[in-house]
Amino acid sequence: MQWLAALCVRRPVFASVLILSLTVVGGFGFAQLGIDQFPNVDFPTILVTTRLPGAAPEQVESEVTDPIEEAVNTISGIDTLTSTSSEGVSQVVVSFTLEKNADVATQEVRDRVNRVLPLLPRTITQPTVEKRDPDAAPVLTVALTADRPVRDITEYADKVLRRQLESLDGVGQVLVLGGRQRQINVWLDADRLQAQNLTVNDVSRALQAQNADIPGGRVDQGARSITLRTRGRVESPGEFGDVVVRETDGHAVQVRDVARVEDGMAEPQTLASLNGDPTVLLQIRKQSGTNTVEIVNGVKARLDELRPNLPTGYEIRVVRDQGEFIEASIDSVQEHLVVGSILAALVVLLFLGNLRSTVIAAVSIPTSIVATFGLIWYMGFTLNMLTMLALTLSVGIVIDDAIVVLENIYRFIEEKGMPPMQAAVEATQEIGLAVMATTLSLVAIFVPVAFMSGMVGRFMQSFGLTMAFAIMVSLVVSFTLTPMMSSRWLSAVPRGGGRHDSKHSRIFGPLDRTYARMLDWSMAHRGLVAGLAVLVLLSSVPLFRFVNVNFITQDDQSGFDVNMRALEGTSLEATEVMANRVGTAIRGIPEVDYTLVTVAGDGAGTRNSATLFVKLVPTPCAVNGPRISSRTCAITAAVQGLRSSGWVTACHALMCMTMSARW
Repeated sequence: MQWLAALCVRRPVFASVLILSLTVVGGFGFAQLGIDQFPNVDFPTILVTTRLPGAAPEQVESEVTDPIEEAVNTISGIDTLTSTSSEGVSQVVVSFTLEKNADVATQEVRDRVNRVLPLLPRTITQPTVEKRDPDAAPVLTVALTADRPVRDITEYADKVLRRQLESLDGVGQVLVLGGRQRQINVWLDADRLQAQNLTVNDVSRALQAQNADIPGGRVDQGARSITLRTRGRVESPGEFGDVVVRETDGHAVQVRDVARVEDGMAEPQTLASLNGDPTVLLQIRKQSGTNTVEIVNGVKARLDELRPNLPTGYEIRVVRDQGEFIEASIDSVQEHLVVGSILAALVVLLFLGNLRSTVIAAVSIPTSIVATFGLIWYMGFTLNMLTMLALTLSVGIVIDDAIVVLENIYRFIEEKGMPPMQAAVEATQEIGLAVMATTLSLVAIFVPVAFMSGMVGRFMQSFGLTMAFAIMVSLVVSFTLTPMMSSRWLSAVPRGGGRHDSKHSRIFGPLDRTYARMLDWSMAHRGLVAGLAVLVLLSSVPLFRFVNVNFITQDDQSGFDVNMRALEGTSLEATEVMANRVGTAIRGIPEVDYTLVTVAGDGAGTRNSATLFVKLVPTPCAVNGPRISSRTCAITAAVQGLRSSGWVTACHALMCMTMSARW
């Protein structure tokens, strides 16, 4: 690398273009980077969901869950196999070892499930086999409320809002929860059916056969060909009563003769309530790998466009916003990155006492960071908490190489009286090997972090590689830009130093003398120093027991979830009543902003499960956090009819905990 320094000193344009190219590529990569809270990690976990309407949990387990488990259990690479059988729903979770390709695992599970389909009851719905995607969590939840029937609200949410939002780039899916779709109900009269000697199947077949458009063939008229179609689809609810079920001896028995036709609603599959009032929710899920913040902002902009055109009395409200927290977190880390860079430059200025030298060293920070963005983009990473943490930590490291090279060049100019151009070349050559060894040793520390095995390795890959990228780019900068700028910006001084002599500055001098005295004392008392070092090392062992250990520290999101499960067989309405009872009590706490209850919104349609989201008013955690959490536990413990454990995840400014409440 020493030859590169000499080349850049002789060819400053080459050095400038080289660094500028890295910076431009980094800037382009930064513009393309997605923003997310955590890295995109592809875990090979497959979820098989099968519905058997009306079946008891025991029947679901014996007729659906057990055959599916036996079918997929022989697939190679399975780590764990778990299942849940509830009323009408079977869920089988197949977790593979991390070495297994998730797409291959999904296809293998799908093939095994298809093989066992003939053995399952005919009344089941088609099993869904899907890969668990961390990006599948909703990034935004919108509540639609109005003083109108829930059917009308659902129709507007499904036919207008959902379609408008799904048309946005990056939006993968919009789910409607808590609504009830329009449905034409045909209520049969058993006595009339018996009098007409008809069955339920007779009416069902008649409705299916006569409510359809049937192709009528083709008519050729000279050079023209006309396709015919027999229109038989019912156009209005009243026409269902005109459908003929049977015609005997010239007498037609119509549907209205044996049934009552109602323009009604389908049975609810999910329920939702905001502050105890019924509402219809729209959960927006993004496409995998896309920019969460950009999608959330795009959805909000579309909602602002739709608000003026809402029907009278309709109101749209954003009740959960993942993008807001992510954007605030990334902005905070970026602020720390800038402040850290400025402080590092000020420290250099404090010791060197030369503004030009400080600028030369400080330029390496933004240059290295911006160039690293290009490598982050090339690797397919996103701007998340871990990559930004790596960049923040690297601020103090990327400037080290430049400081070492700059200080040696400065020493050659001060002590040897060399011209800046000669000093830049010879000084860099002198310490080039040491700088490379130091840099590569740091890379050797962080690269293995990226290749650790298990879940931690997958999660920390972007952190380790980002650190390594930033350090390697700083090495290139210290051997190209730093000597080139030093040869042009530093001034020659007389042999023996001058007014900019760093070794005799008012800051360095006292520190140097203090350090020399400490070093002399340590060398004179080697045994005592070694004993103190061993004592400090051993004392860390018992102290480690008092350190909290967690995979990911929870952050301040000003809210928490309460996951509840009632007894098997509990209806949707009863589960909602229990959950709202908890929500009503929690809303009595002054620091609570609002509560949101969803029933059977877990993806499997489990009718006895509910989630209560509690939104807190942002307040100092030290005062309110523990008190709110403890009161929440007391409230949930007082509710009857809920079994098992509910997990309360509180993420409220520095007080981030996960606790289990027994109900």
